[in-house]
Amino acid sequence: MAYVILNKTTIINYLNTINSVTSYFGEHELEVDEIGDGNLNYVYIIKSKTDPQKALILKQAVPYLRCVGEEYPLSKERMTYEIRALQLFTSTTSAYIPKLYDVNETMSTVIMQFLGEHLIMRKGMIAQITYPDFADHISTFLAQNLFKTSSLHLNSTEKRQLIDRFNQNTELCKLTEDFVFTFAFMEHETNDVSSGPEVGSEISSEISPEVMSLFSDLAFKQGVLGLKYKFMTQTDALLHGDLHTGSIMLNQDETFVIDPEFAFVGPYGFDIGALIGNLIMSYASHVAVNSAQAYLAWILQTIEDVLVLTQDKFLNLWQEQKESALITEGFINETSLTLYKNEFMLNMLKDTVGFAGCKMARRMFGIAGVADIREIEDDVQKEKAINITLKIAKLFVKNYQNITSVKDVMQLIEENGH
Repeated sequence: MAYVILNKTTIINYLNTINSVTSYFGEHELEVDEIGDGNLNYVYIIKSKTDPQKALILKQAVPYLRCVGEEYPLSKERMTYEIRALQLFTSTTSAYIPKLYDVNETMSTVIMQFLGEHLIMRKGMIAQITYPDFADHISTFLAQNLFKTSSLHLNSTEKRQLIDRFNQNTELCKLTEDFVFTFAFMEHETNDVSSGPEVGSEISSEISPEVMSLFSDLAFKQGVLGLKYKFMTQTDALLHGDLHTGSIMLNQDETFVIDPEFAFVGPYGFDIGALIGNLIMSYASHVAVNSAQAYLAWILQTIEDVLVLTQDKFLNLWQEQKESALITEGFINETSLTLYKNEFMLNMLKDTVGFAGCKMARRMFGIAGVADIREIEDDVQKEKAINITLKIAKLFVKNYQNITSVKDVMQLIEENGH
């Protein structure tokens, strides 16, 4: 069928044309509710009227940026790349991807498992819920997908085909270039300048000192330019593209990664950095509101574990791989290869830190803040959370090339996270 924008009235008729969905629901009478609160797409829950736990999620891309409206056109084909990423991630790490019931690139729709017993991680962390297995789960997702979509695993033809399959996701890559690496660090109408005008208005003389400090920090901006260039030019592996605590749903036993509409082939450190940056922002928020020391310790341990476990699991996969686009067996001896691998992993860690800094800083005044900080009601506590975040973010961006170990990263967080 031709593309049409679905709504609560038309969705059930659309579902009745899909065998996997009608088979799932059987004779149940259905009801539809819109539940999406994201920036890009519409999300609906379809559930049985008699058994609400029998439910599926339908997500559709529309030809504009949802959080702004039809005056900001955006190609609906972005859903094509989310569909392809979900399918590929399912093939490598199915335990961490919701079950797919139907995908339709023409309609820009995905119908998937309803995660009714899971919570958006950001909400869980605001509520001070700990997730003991999260670091193990997400490090497996990261290591498996980053390694198996790279030239360390694929042959040359496979890698170039992968790039061709994903790197026309140009509009969303441009959004990242603009809103993660550019607009958030300069005078721009999309910024929230805190004590100044409201979002969407002209920057005025009321701009806050914190904003001015960020906008005028030229050493920081030089670091951002280097990282932006890496984002635009490196084709290391398939990335989720927007991996933060709002795109993860989990409980004590399971972790699911959702919403990879920003998927593209880019630098290894970008996804890891995005996640680490969001965990640090959560940490800053909990420091500011005087949360229990045990919870702060859990966040710090989780950050360290994600970094260490991702590196270890990636290296283990590499150890098992004898031939790839990069390595031909017999080309180099094990001692020299080990030295190369150690340098390789250190560079990945450095980039992770730099990208984490960009992700953190851009959330403070840019168009898309994080609830962890923006929903703090006490102004003094909110300002403290912002200042902690910016302090760490600036240090990360300015010093990421000097990082030598995960210990260095944790030291920067702990020494400046107060």
